[in-house]
Amino acid sequence: MNSDGAPAEIAPSRRRRGRTTLLIAAALVLGALAGTVTGYAIQYHREPTPLPPLAQQKLDAPKPLAADGATTLKSINANRWHKTDDDLTKLLLEPPSGAKVEESPGYESLDFFAADYENPEGALRDFVTGGLRRVALTSWSTNDRYHVTVRLIQFGDREGADEYQKGYSAGMPSAKRAGNPGVSVPGVPDDLGHAWVDSKARQEPGYEPYRSSRALVRRGDVVLEIFYDDNRGGNIAESNVIDLAKRQLERL
Repeated sequence: MNSDGAPAEIAPSRRRRGRTTLLIAAALVLGALAGTVTGYAIQYHREPTPLPPLAQQKLDAPKPLAADGATTLKSINANRWHKTDDDLTKLLLEPPSGAKVEESPGYESLDFFAADYENPEGALRDFVTGGLRRVALTSWSTNDRYHVTVRLIQFGDREGADEYQKGYSAGMPSAKRAGNPGVSVPGVPDDLGHAWVDSKARQEPGYEPYRSSRALVRRGDVVLEIFYDDNRGGNIAESNVIDLAKRQLERL
């Protein structure tokens, strides 16, 4: 009571304020939930909105057939089959008119392929662990002077092909190989391929001097490797090996 006898004003307690706040928050949550449920209920009873028609109503697709004696892995996976899964030798460049065929299109065994490296045993081991699948090869010569070798080196996946291409390319600027950083192949990102012409001719005891050029490009799980050599050690135009690489890429 106040001094004049009137009842004193009582302030609301903290507990009552907190309870009031919780009730308001709960009411807001329940209201939002009720609105969401009502919205789903209304949508559930509505007819589904039809999708727009396809631009091409009838898609041509082969009818499934029962397997028979002519069924192959390619026919089963026709929609997932890539031409590099077929015979790689069919994709190799063809020699120009008048050229002398040195190696007809065929497959090179892994040990023969590894024999071209300084450490054949180590190279063979790396090829096996790196998932090397097969190597398609062809070669020809013109005018008893220029010699071309084309390889399609296929790995089990892109990772193996990528490691081979990048590892080989990394060593090309050394003096033991091209002796320069090389040039880009038009239309190919620098990290996927390059071409090199030896900075100087080489000569081994008992042999004529020679100069080599090469291109190395990865396309998927296949690395194309092209050598264009001059058995007389003359200058080689970069365009010669680049043109071969571009033509081989088109066939892939």
